[in-house]
Amino acid sequence: MKKIYAYFCKAETAFCFAGFILLVILVFASAILRFLRISMSWNIDLAMLLLAWTAFLGADIAWRNGQLIGIDIVTRFFPKKIQKIILILVYAIILATTIIICIYGARLVWVERLRTYQSMPIPYSLVSLSLVVSTFSMSISTVVKIKDCIVHFNDIEKNVEAV
Repeated sequence: MKKIYAYFCKAETAFCFAGFILLVILVFASAILRFLRISMSWNIDLAMLLLAWTAFLGADIAWRNGQLIGIDIVTRFFPKKIQKIILILVYAIILATTIIICIYGARLVWVERLRTYQSMPIPYSLVSLSLVVSTFSMSISTVVKIKDCIVHFNDIEKNVEAV
């Protein structure tokens, strides 16, 4: 199971990296073509689609690697076990939030399945699908974080992430 999760994380990172590079290329090409008075409206629509995917998947990558903002101004003075209990509670709230966003995002994908881009014949629900995929992935990452926190609950010397 850990190998599947590790493969999934690498694939997500590679997809996000490729999407970001393609996003930069599309926006740069659009600016150059606009300077040459050549209009390609599909460039901007595709760039917006890639922006949604890379932003949401990038948020999961940052969450998984502990690179999001944490505030520990109050909890850093608590004992380590209390810090870990608070951390588990915060992770549980984050897990519930990502599950709710995933469920309502799936409903939004269904509602927008018939709406298409103006310049491309692809459904607009692909943008909403990025939210569903990323929140599902964040849910998995949060479950892994909760599991690690519970497994290492009695390890006092292990650092507690900022809440």
